[in-house]
Amino acid sequence: MTDTDVLVVGGGPAGLALALALARSGRRIIVADAREAGAVVDDPRALALAHGSRLILEELGVWQGLPATPIETIHVSQRGGFGRSVLRATELDVPALGHVVSAGALAGALRTAVEAAGVTLRDATRVEALAPGADNLTATLDGGHILTAQLAVRAEGGPGEGEAVKSRDYGQHALIATVQTRDDHANRAFERFTPEGPLALLPCGEDYASVLVVSRDTAEQLTTLDDAAYLARLQQTIGTRTMLTAVGPRVRYPLALRYRQSAAGPRTVWLGNAAQTLHPVAGQGFNLALRDVYTLARAVRDVADPGTADLIEAWARARRLDRAGTIGFTDALIRVFANETAPLRALRGAGLFALDLCPPARAFIARRMMFGARAWP
Repeated sequence: MTDTDVLVVGGGPAGLALALALARSGRRIIVADAREAGAVVDDPRALALAHGSRLILEELGVWQGLPATPIETIHVSQRGGFGRSVLRATELDVPALGHVVSAGALAGALRTAVEAAGVTLRDATRVEALAPGADNLTATLDGGHILTAQLAVRAEGGPGEGEAVKSRDYGQHALIATVQTRDDHANRAFERFTPEGPLALLPCGEDYASVLVVSRDTAEQLTTLDDAAYLARLQQTIGTRTMLTAVGPRVRYPLALRYRQSAAGPRTVWLGNAAQTLHPVAGQGFNLALRDVYTLARAVRDVADPGTADLIEAWARARRLDRAGTIGFTDALIRVFANETAPLRALRGAGLFALDLCPPARAFIARRMMFGARAWP
């Protein structure tokens, strides 16, 4: 008998969501996280959760009581060109296209639920090696400790290196900050594309969470600006769509596309950022991870051995379309809107204009963002 059914490597939101889903079905779960206890709840980032992700979190019992700001409208436009499109929740008969939550608050809610479900949490514990075998796998922890499991789920860190990993350096950095506005945001989000990268304004509480993507060199310059000058830069980018009045501290990080060609291996699967690190445009990274979690939890619910090759390969096949589609969609958005040739700029504008005039096309795009390539559920 193994020490646990499933070893989850990583105690971030994706790893905790899977641990909770599996524990609710009676599985023995150990979560090993390299960070100290409580580190994950200090994450200040804002996460844009699609409507489909809300449904998953509701099923896990962690949505109720989680501070969340609904996104009822998304205004999409490009700077320096005509055309814009507006996506509305009312057109799709859903209460909201998505919600914005604090990554730390979500992790805290998941951790509380995981503890109540009887999951074993090993904080400040690094998994040094995994050795899969025919009937189980052996995990070597720091300090030389050994434990056995039927399945290991890597949900910590990035996709790694080697031939199994594809990567693209966008040469961009994201600057994240909270901004205040003159008027109420009315649960409206903005996605404004520019030649250097997009600006997203996401309603978060009474304010906006801003994500400005620019070139590496421009990011260096922007980090030296005082708050007034940086606020003026944001206002110049968003135009007159909303009037910004104050900005909080900025956090900056580099952007790249990195993904494993396959998220499955012998008695091992990869989830979240360990499987793919995406550009933040359209906010699809964590939503993709939750769909992976939902499908994996259903796949192993009633089986004796959750780590068999047949089961893992079946899960990977079931997730292949959504995973490839989401990776390709986010990468294509960056490529298309970064090209500033006059014909393509005009074509983008015409596309946004046509999208705004075609409700079925808007519905298709919105459902794709809410539920993934397979339009779950």
